[in-house]
Amino acid sequence: MLRHFATVGGWTMASRLLGFARDMLIAARLGAGPMADAFFVALKLPNLFRRLFGEGAFNAAFVPAFASLYTRQGPQAARQLAERLASLMALWLGGLTVLGLVFMPQVLAVLAPGFAARGEEQMRLATELTRIVFPYLPFICLTALVSGVLNSMSRFTAAAAAPIFFNLLSMASLLALARYTDTPAHALAWGVTISGVAQLWLVWWAAARAGMVLRPALPRLSAAEMQVLRRMGPGLIGAGVTQLNLAVDVIIASLLPAGSVSFLYYADRVAQLPLGVIGAAIGTALLPTLAAQLAGGKSLSAHLSMNRGVEITLALCVPAAAALMVLAHPIMAVLFQRGAYTAADVAASAPVLVAYAAGLPAFVLVKALAPGFFARGDTRTPVIIGLCTVALNLGLNLLFLHATGFEAVGIAASTGIAAWVNAGLLGVLLLRRRLWVPDRRLRRDMPRLLASAAAMAAVLWVLAAFLPMGPGLLGSAVFGAVCVVGAGCYFALAHVTGALDLREVKRMMRRR
Repeated sequence: MLRHFATVGGWTMASRLLGFARDMLIAARLGAGPMADAFFVALKLPNLFRRLFGEGAFNAAFVPAFASLYTRQGPQAARQLAERLASLMALWLGGLTVLGLVFMPQVLAVLAPGFAARGEEQMRLATELTRIVFPYLPFICLTALVSGVLNSMSRFTAAAAAPIFFNLLSMASLLALARYTDTPAHALAWGVTISGVAQLWLVWWAAARAGMVLRPALPRLSAAEMQVLRRMGPGLIGAGVTQLNLAVDVIIASLLPAGSVSFLYYADRVAQLPLGVIGAAIGTALLPTLAAQLAGGKSLSAHLSMNRGVEITLALCVPAAAALMVLAHPIMAVLFQRGAYTAADVAASAPVLVAYAAGLPAFVLVKALAPGFFARGDTRTPVIIGLCTVALNLGLNLLFLHATGFEAVGIAASTGIAAWVNAGLLGVLLLRRRLWVPDRRLRRDMPRLLASAAAMAAVLWVLAAFLPMGPGLLGSAVFGAVCVVGAGCYFALAHVTGALDLREVKRMMRRR
């Protein structure tokens, strides 16, 4: 599992770094005003459905079923399941896309109710951009299905590398098509949709090379398909609670002054680096591993995998969260302060990043804990927890909405609090049901990792107080050096205290 984590994490890191280049270009061209707000809302809608129907609920139900069939009955039975579900998904999402294109103004009235108050032009722009982007939905959800097939076969590279097409084609479209479209945001929207086609082609080609050629098939609801669909229904909330919370954030942010949606987006994109790299890698590698181990009756191995998953999660995301909180302002300045993105925008978005970073360990822990339920076919428990945390997030958002001075920061803080409640409840129930038993190594290492992260944060705070970090070559160079010092400090302390064995990591990478 550690090798799989390294594969997914490495490709995801490459994609995220390329995503930063894309976001820096977007910030320079679109800034943080009405046009940027309209594009980010347009992008949020298909991404929400993708993470719910594609990566979230579907993977939670499909991957264990596919892995079980592949292990017990062989590749042919597993391939038939994937083909039939792909046909069902294509029909369902195709119809949803048509309805979305027709009724997009009404959809946006719900998703971004505050846009109507900003004027007709804001709503018109958001509607146009969302209609361009919405066909991205069926392509990327089918990409998630084929990625689940690859992951279940322990083929992680293509699925983890596919998002690189999203970043490359978005940037290429923004640079090459902007002169031919009404606004730069229109060019960017076309790049998103084109990237969906490219990502689907990549994973289908990889599956074919792995001997799993997926072809169109007549939809048929056998027992296996019905089991996946039954588990998928409640999983829409259980696996996608974070995305539902982020959708609530957008709804509330649209009611705030122009630029609030953009501040949330840019801060979230920075927080998504460790969340995407660590959370996506651990969730992607852990679910099929647990499903295969449980299907083979290896419950002790499943407990061991859970412990190592939680350990990796905390060892990497706790120091990342601490660094993001301490260096929030220089991070936003170095990455985005250029072109249309001003120093005032940096000052407004840095506190939002602090709030998101405070909830980062919880976001990633959910990715590590939820597979403990999904691998056993239990989607009901995460549903109940999901409903509670969505309601909590909405209530906190409304509370902060009426509190002076919170605005976008309050929205990010609400999401973080809801994530901690979500992770806490998942962990407590896993422990009470003895589906997860922390071993001696985990109990020994966690306090040492936390102490190492706290020491690193103190070092970063001192350096940030005395060294010039910000936009420009010098400020960026100083910022990079400070990051290297902070990372070196953390890993050295973790190694000296015995919390993290760097020799073990080195051996793992060498084997890979």
